[in-house]
Amino acid sequence: MLSALDASPAQNWTRLDGVDLLRGLAIFFVLMNHVNMQLLFAHVPYTKGLPLQLVYSLVWNGQLGVQIFFAVSGFLITSTTLRRWGSLLQISVAGFYRIRFARIAPLLLLLLAVLSSLHLAGVEHFVVSQETGGLGRALLAALTFHVNYLEASRNYLPGNWDILWSLSVEETFYLFFPLICRFLGRGKFLVPLLLAFVVIGPFARSVAFNHNEVWREYSYLGGMDAIALGCLTALLIARVRFSRATLWALGIAGTATMSLTLFFSLYVYQWGLGRNGLSMTILTVGACMVIAVAAQTEWRASNLLSLVLAPILRMGQRSYEVYLTHMFIVLGVFQIFLAMGKPLRLVPVLFLTVIVLAGLLGELVARFYSEPMNRRLRKHRGLKTLSAERV
Repeated sequence: MLSALDASPAQNWTRLDGVDLLRGLAIFFVLMNHVNMQLLFAHVPYTKGLPLQLVYSLVWNGQLGVQIFFAVSGFLITSTTLRRWGSLLQISVAGFYRIRFARIAPLLLLLLAVLSSLHLAGVEHFVVSQETGGLGRALLAALTFHVNYLEASRNYLPGNWDILWSLSVEETFYLFFPLICRFLGRGKFLVPLLLAFVVIGPFARSVAFNHNEVWREYSYLGGMDAIALGCLTALLIARVRFSRATLWALGIAGTATMSLTLFFSLYVYQWGLGRNGLSMTILTVGACMVIAVAAQTEWRASNLLSLVLAPILRMGQRSYEVYLTHMFIVLGVFQIFLAMGKPLRLVPVLFLTVIVLAGLLGELVARFYSEPMNRRLRKHRGLKTLSAERV
């Protein structure tokens, strides 16, 4: 009998607007959260008088945004692997690593070079303290994907370094992904292993099983369940073609589930789901439902809707570049805000300016550096580029 690992997806999509929309929403939440943190550090009481749930929904969903990123990443990596090699069993381990290197390394190495220069120049907000091991220790952590462990065991790194914790989780997962697919029982252990990640994830995030607050947010197992759910979603839709009614039901259920955790988070925490690490699992399941619908319907925004959604869709398409560079914008714009005397009336302008400029910087970096480097490295290795593979 044909297994999910042997299945070849029927879709021939290159981009999925629904998936890009999720990524755009995720990066929006990350940007809002990081601006919010700067305002809190500067003791700007901008939330005074606002409904508490509104505040949480707008500026405290950064961690949930990263969880959405993880789910999308797992789905796209698995889907494009099936499209490239026809089966996870036939995956080329070396080819997989070359593709990941071409996508991840150019911008990551450039970022580390810039951050190292700023550290050596003694620029405020960019100096890595000796408490965390100094520049050398931070570089080692970034290049060997354990920034999350370094911060949990010592202390937070400066903002531009701190964001690399999620890359540590993601790339550690993908370090072992092709090996398990290819060599461990010719892939037969993959699905049970993915399901094990899903089960373990909430425990890694729960207060009862993890007393380190930083590690609850940044741990490997606390993020890998979302990647695993994304992988399982790709394997499922490669095997099963859902009916129109089922797709409608999945779309409604997925949107409702995501809305519950994103926009009614206070109630979710009152129910104990956040403390037990389940709120992120619920969010991820909802996101995967939406991803499955977007993939099987190959939904694309209508002409009018695409104009309205164009900024967030583009932000989603450039999410990697925006994510790795946005803290330069956050810190730079915020310094201007501080120099102006922290006027409360300009706080909405501050948020909007950061979102617009972060999107523009991500677009410029992608168009003139990371994408050309990605294509050049793949061409050099004889690897065809799949447009949906830009994860």
